[in-house]
Order: sequence, then structure tokens, then C-alpha cells
Amino acid sequence: MRIGELAVTVGVTTRTVRHYHHLGLLPEPERRPNGYRDYTLRHAVVLARIRRLTELGLGLTEVRDVLADDAGRDLAEVLEELDADLARQEAAIRERRDRLRALLDREGNLPAEGPVSPELAALLTGMAHGPESPMAARDREVLALIDTVASPESRQRLMAALGSAFETPAAVARAHEVYALLDALADADDADDPRVDEAARALADCLPDSLLPETDLAPGLDDSFLRALYADVAPAQAEAIRRAMRMFTERGR
Repeated sequence: MRIGELAVTVGVTTRTVRHYHHLGLLPEPERRPNGYRDYTLRHAVVLARIRRLTELGLGLTEVRDVLADDAGRDLAEVLEELDADLARQEAAIRERRDRLRALLDREGNLPAEGPVSPELAALLTGMAHGPESPMAARDREVLALIDTVASPESRQRLMAALGSAFETPAAVARAHEVYALLDALADADDADDPRVDEAARALADCLPDSLLPETDLAPGLDDSFLRALYADVAPAQAEAIRRAMRMFTERGR
């Protein structure tokens, strides 16, 4: 058989056959005097086996292990590993679908910062009940970033703690009062503005005690993130946030 005939017989392309030659998966046959390769039934059998293994999900490196006589691994071992890997993928897909369903079940109340975790989606829904605030919008963006980079455990712990700051209408109103104080500092001349201390104290008082055991308010993010956050707001706003963090930390001592 020529390469085209072999490819048609097994149901692959001639490019695939040449690729397998290049990788050493399929031995190259002897050439006839006219220069054409002469494929035998054995080549078709090996090529068909490669196709079956790849259709099962094996990578070409794993296929090479199965085909090699001295690989030290039999087909059953490779297939067991593949089955375990597929089970992990299946669990991951099921988890992703559960998260998507939780978001879709919110009936149009998806946050603009989405897609986010269901925990953050619930928190953002609570934050939305109030006047529009540039600082609140920035907070939502930061929380969406934390939601992405934090570990699942840290994210769940943080969202549960912050959720208490918006669990009642009074708490929501208090949080938006803090946002208003911070927004008012956007045009402050410097960090010594007397309103800075008022905003800092209001922010520190607004943070729930459930955060006190946590030394890291932004799990998964380092000091460079905090520096970027401070650089992204007005100097007086940055100073108010710094003071609030110090007050909050001292409250837990």
C-alpha cells in the first residue's frame, strides 16, 4: 500500500501518518525502487491501534509507552491512569456546571463584574442596594480580582466574613455612608485633610469582627497589590484606607 491508501484504510490523513513517522510511533517502511514507501498490513495494524488509543484520550507520549516493548508499562496500567484522569476532569466539569447553574439561577441579577463565584455574586448583590459610588465600584472590581486569584478556602472565608457587612439594610446603609466619606476625599488637597481620620474610623468600624482572625484581608495577593491599590486612588483616600487597616488590626490585639 502507498501512504494515501494506508491513510484511507485506517481513517486518518496522510499528514497524520507522516507526523507519526516523525515522532517514531509508526516505523517507516522500505522504499520501492521507484521511491514510493511500501506499507504492509503490519503498518495498518499499528496505525489503527494508535488511532484507537488516541481516541480514548491518550497523549502521544502515552501511546509511545504502550507501543514500546521495553516501556515497562502495560496497556491496563495506562488505561487505569487515563480513567482516573477522566474522572478528575468529569468532577471538574460537574463543579463548573454547578457554578454556572448557580449564576444562571439568579434570574438576571448577574453582577457587571461577572462571571464570579456564587458567594461573591451574593455579596455583590447586597452591595448594589445603595447609591452609586466610585469607591464601591472599585471595591467590586477588587473583590472580583480576589475571587479569581485566592484559593477556594480563602475566598469562601473572606466572602463569608464580608457578607456580614451587608446582611441587613442598616449594615448596607452604613457601608454606603463609608463609601460616601471616601468618595468625598477624591478631591482632597492632601493626606492631612481632617476628613481622612473620620473616613478611616468609619471604615474600621464597618469591617466585621469576623475578619479579625484573618491577618490577610486579601488572601492570595501580596504587598505589591496593596501598593497598586493605593496608587490607584487619591492620596487622601489611600491614607484613610491605611489608617483604617491599622485601627482594625489594633482592634484585634
